[in-house]
Amino acid sequence: MRGHLEKARAAADERFGWRRLWSGSTAREGVWSNLRSADVLLLQLVPDAEAVGRAGEVMALVKRHLDKDNPQRVRLAQRIRHILSGNPTRSDRQLMVRALDGAYSSLDAELARVRSLRNILWTATFVVLFGVAGLALYGWFSPSSLSLCFAPGAGPGDASGMDVVCPSMDYPHGRPGKSPSSHALPRDILTVEIAGLAGAALTVIASLRRIRGTSSPYMLPLASAVLKFPTGALSAFLGVLLIRGAFVPGLSDLDSRAQVLAWAAVFGAAQHLVTRLVDERAQMTLSEVGGPTGEVLDRENAAVMEDDGPWQADATGAPAVGERAVAGSRGESREEQNGGPEPEEEAPVTRPGREADR
Repeated sequence: MRGHLEKARAAADERFGWRRLWSGSTAREGVWSNLRSADVLLLQLVPDAEAVGRAGEVMALVKRHLDKDNPQRVRLAQRIRHILSGNPTRSDRQLMVRALDGAYSSLDAELARVRSLRNILWTATFVVLFGVAGLALYGWFSPSSLSLCFAPGAGPGDASGMDVVCPSMDYPHGRPGKSPSSHALPRDILTVEIAGLAGAALTVIASLRRIRGTSSPYMLPLASAVLKFPTGALSAFLGVLLIRGAFVPGLSDLDSRAQVLAWAAVFGAAQHLVTRLVDERAQMTLSEVGGPTGEVLDRENAAVMEDDGPWQADATGAPAVGERAVAGSRGESREEQNGGPEPEEEAPVTRPGREADR
């Protein structure tokens, strides 16, 4: 235990500097992992009275972090009444220790999955942001190669028609002898991406109503929300580019600069169709941390309730009279539970302090 506490103290005191964003969370996991390991070792040494007092805590942790068909959870559920009776055996103590260690190991794995997904989201955000910045930089030095200008043309007798429409400027009559791409400005792509950012910001604000707080030490919802901004800028550029290439029927020609920016904002907001899957995955991962995994048997809850009457067990710790009350509340008979006739009751071991209620 002393060794684990020293490791936890060393991890807590470590200074990471510029590496804190990535290594700080790992150090926190190391602190809590060593503290939990020390707690498991401590449970082996405490007196029986303290072990009995911690039985409910251990059962709660096991239910939160182990699957309902986990052998340790099932076995502890079968023995919990006998442990709470105040007469745990050596095997009961070892069962509690192993179950607590398994619950802590499962909790460490759950937090590791949250950290891994958080790192993936931040990495994806930086990659998409790098791509968006690269497109803007390329368009700045070579605007005609990724031109987002349209040539709607003027109708017959319409002297006010615009010959060339770009995201940054309108050209009512264009330049004689020049193609629409030659009218592109260096800031066109950047302008479209800024409009896409504005559209993505609306979806981020709308998604805040579904974000729930979490006790996890990682800001997973924040990482999921930040990913929407560069994704919105990228989807705005690709959407306007598809319109210019006549990929969308009926939208091959936009008539004004305002229409170009409006469609860029729409495509920026449309990134939610993709990133919402990321949001759902993030919420699912957070819900798996300490989430209920279902009940094995009613005795898991009933054994720690104080007002259900005395819990009794036979010499092997199997439930006897007390379980009949629970089975009756479920509308089940003892024959239905055991698949046979009701056995004779043996001398019960009454839980201490309940003689008056009995």
